[in-house]
Amino acid sequence: MKITSTFFLLIWSLFFSLPAISQEYKLTGQVVDSETGAHLDGVSVTLKGTIYGKTSAAGGKFQFSGLESNQYTVSLSLEGYNRLEQIVKLNKDTDLGSIILTRYGSSGSGAALQKSIRTTNIVNLLNERPNFIGGNMIMGIPPEPKTVEGNNYLDEQWNLASILLYRDQQVMEGFRVRYNIVSNMFELMEPENQLISVMPGLRIQNIVWVDSTYKVPRFFVNGMDFLDEGVPISGFFEVLVEGEKPLMRRTLAVLKESNYNTALMVGQKNDEIVKRNYYYYLQGKNLMEIPKNRKKFYLIFGDQADEIKEFADSNNLDVKKASDIFKVFTHYNSQFEGFRPIMSQLLDEIN
Repeated sequence: MKITSTFFLLIWSLFFSLPAISQEYKLTGQVVDSETGAHLDGVSVTLKGTIYGKTSAAGGKFQFSGLESNQYTVSLSLEGYNRLEQIVKLNKDTDLGSIILTRYGSSGSGAALQKSIRTTNIVNLLNERPNFIGGNMIMGIPPEPKTVEGNNYLDEQWNLASILLYRDQQVMEGFRVRYNIVSNMFELMEPENQLISVMPGLRIQNIVWVDSTYKVPRFFVNGMDFLDEGVPISGFFEVLVEGEKPLMRRTLAVLKESNYNTALMVGQKNDEIVKRNYYYYLQGKNLMEIPKNRKKFYLIFGDQADEIKEFADSNNLDVKKASDIFKVFTHYNSQFEGFRPIMSQLLDEIN
């Protein structure tokens, strides 16, 4: 009995002293051209920060085997195409499906409006002003310090995004972002560890994010690629309608200071950040503000001015309203071959 018990104890201890067998996984995918849908062979596919690297072949396919469970950054590059980076959390065999690469300079039908990031790339997928304490006092009791209402973010929510950088035309995916209008800075949140970093808007050429409320892609382009009276513009514009004559929107944040009268106790007590939208059309590389005058508005459309006016009148559109301007531009651009609407209605309209 003693020998038998000792034998089993020895086997038991050896069993638990064996090293754990780590699980290994496969990561596969297929690279295609954004415009033609053709499979791309010869694409360099690497897992950043590791020794792993492959080249797509046999119909744009690639496969990594023997990978441990971890978060990887898949980097794809091919001469003549924007470099793409995608974050993948690997905890099972994973097929990334069709990964789309876009050629340099791919554009929409607008002459100067680059659309290097496309919807298909991503669908799958504190800047407060300090409080000021009023100087007036009534009966020796200081008034409550005023605060700042509102924020400087274009959208306070975090939105899943695809980002095209100026440098090397690199595309970054898998981040959630929000944009500070005043500082022209993007805050980026990594998907797994929730770490937040900041990137100057000057580094980003354009960005597409999936709106967290409406669940649709929204396209933003850097004003540095366009001109206002011959001068590049700081900040980002949202592309609302793409085509022969694109419609774009810029949102600005302004501080509306308190007008509170302490003695009379009337007025707005706190400072307030107010966001205002301004609408533009693109003519070549020049951004032109939408005219307030109705007659001047229709002249935008040249020899089709009368037809556009008839369309607006027959549909009871008020061309001083942003939502109706959106409908007019959508109608105009739909008459040209290759038109694809970015969105079916105007989102987040601020009057």
